[in-house]
Amino acid sequence: MSSLKNKKAIITGGGRGLGKATALAFAKEGIDVAITGRNESVLKATLTELEAFGVKAIYSVFDVGNYEEVKTSIKDIINTLGGIDILVNNAGIAAIGAFNDMEVSQWSEIIQTNVMGMYFVTKEVLPYLLDKNEGDIINVSSTAGLNGNANISAYSASKFAVIGMSESLMKEVRKNNIRVNTLTPSTIESDMTIGLGMLNKGSHENVLQPEDFAELILAGLKLPRRAMLKGAALWSTNP
Repeated sequence: MSSLKNKKAIITGGGRGLGKATALAFAKEGIDVAITGRNESVLKATLTELEAFGVKAIYSVFDVGNYEEVKTSIKDIINTLGGIDILVNNAGIAAIGAFNDMEVSQWSEIIQTNVMGMYFVTKEVLPYLLDKNEGDIINVSSTAGLNGNANISAYSASKFAVIGMSESLMKEVRKNNIRVNTLTPSTIESDMTIGLGMLNKGSHENVLQPEDFAELILAGLKLPRRAMLKGAALWSTNP
């Protein structure tokens, strides 16, 4: 397994849920971490936990769906970290509603955040990885990006788009020793799934946890550079 110590990582949506679990797992491995999000108090609280592992940890408040904010913030983050090796595109939003009942503005916001946000962040990070001819990009999709279901049309559309964008980028940058990995987890107990009423808080006995997701990411990153985890679906053992 490859050592990840002293690598530099950016995790969008890193203050809570899947992003936070991934950030903590990275810090335990000795990876310097930058977490991003829109809630400064949440990011600050997570930062305190990360610093306890003795790594360099920073946070940045911006909206991934705003390209001007992304351009400025990503440049500042990489300058402060002293480089970039790993990008985890985790930031995302969801809503439940019938196709005709959901407001156009909400549909647009989901696409803007989940698809354009991932594109904006990747676009700003990629030149640094190309310059060093090495790096890892982990894009978080969902099983909703593999199969559509009733009342999640906007979210599902966004996650289908993520898979297409990720696979195209993967084939484009393989020659540059950059690994692009697309993850499609099923339902994980998180603030988002609880808030949407998909799960009850504390129902974790038979439900995937954010820490499970973080372990999968680490396993892919620790593969020898000659090997790439193109994609992976994470499911609970109990339906």
